[in-house]
Amino acid sequence: MSDTKRTGARNQKDISPLILEQLNKGLIESANLTEWLCVDHLALIRNILSKEYQAICIENIDRLKSKSVMSMVKSIGENLYENIKQTNDHELFDRLKAHKSDSVRCWAAYIVGSNAELSLSEKLDLIQLFAADLHFGVREIAWMAVREDITKDLDSAISILEVWSKNENPNIRRFSSESIRPNGVWCKKIDRLKNNPEIALPILENLKSDSSKYVQDSVANWLNDASKTQPEFVIATCGRWVIESPTRETNYIIKGAQRTIKK
Repeated sequence: MSDTKRTGARNQKDISPLILEQLNKGLIESANLTEWLCVDHLALIRNILSKEYQAICIENIDRLKSKSVMSMVKSIGENLYENIKQTNDHELFDRLKAHKSDSVRCWAAYIVGSNAELSLSEKLDLIQLFAADLHFGVREIAWMAVREDITKDLDSAISILEVWSKNENPNIRRFSSESIRPNGVWCKKIDRLKNNPEIALPILENLKSDSSKYVQDSVANWLNDASKTQPEFVIATCGRWVIESPTRETNYIIKGAQRTIKK
């Protein structure tokens, strides 16, 4: 799926009724975070899913204490997985993962994340499609959907993600670092990496002079996370990289990595 070239509205009130209608019908992708957050997932459910799937998804959303976009997307994915498991309707997943709507593809990512029968390796194999997605929202949901699994089996995850960190696709390389950020955004922290950030060096070393600014920002944010609990590690790593990799890309990462330390 490709990113739309529309320029999205900066504020919710500026989203036109036509655009909002198309988003809620799953006819177009959101152009930015403002639009992504304004999608009515209840309307999208009614427009995309058959009635038997609608009922269970809406019923469980009604039970949510917090009806944030994040909690609704996760709930929909979890309920769709349970229904697919019961009905053997694997065609539904195939349809959703290739849907025009980025929000629908986010549901599909959580179908993968909800499948407790898959090993970590199997989940990561399936989630890679979403990690490579050309839409920013799907890429973020991709790592959120499997972060708990990654945290539970961190050593295996890092072994797999080290290979991803050398992938030719910058979106996949970025996933390798973003999915294991010690603090992260909208997710639980990984205490083991907060206390022992050196565990992730096999991945970080591969990305220390990455050509993609998208990847560079993720690595810088990773190290900035680590600097809040292990500043000595970040200072030492950046000091070593200055000597080993005197490139513009590495310097950019180092600057972002030490922004909290140098406040």
